[in-house]
Amino acid sequence: MFAVEVRDHIMIAHSLPHPAFGPAQAMHGATYTVDVAFCAETLDETGVVVDIGLASQALAAALASLRYKNLDEVPEFQGKFTTTEFLCQIVFDRIAASVRAGELGDQGRIARLRVTLQESHLASAWYEGAI
Repeated sequence: MFAVEVRDHIMIAHSLPHPAFGPAQAMHGATYTVDVAFCAETLDETGVVVDIGLASQALAAALASLRYKNLDEVPEFQGKFTTTEFLCQIVFDRIAASVRAGELGDQGRIARLRVTLQESHLASAWYEGAI
């Protein structure tokens, strides 16, 4: 399996109102480093998995509505715990939709995505799945 990985970042605010989250129940901020790996079994005729520029654009578009937002105020997240794991799947779903729509020019070769959100140098979470 071949992969190309691109990176971006977002800054958000949110609260996690459940006793399981201890002090994170209160409003707090997070800056996430976001990595997305685009995986394919084969390379195209030019020897690439996906155009890095298009992959970077897809990631930026997936993150655009999250940047500098209080996730507690985002209607689609009402009643949800916006954990790092949850956000990984949100980003995955958005990028997967771009891949399925043919926006990355991969001719259907991208078989899997892996989205990693790094909270700090000590902790990260990821979501991986087939396209």
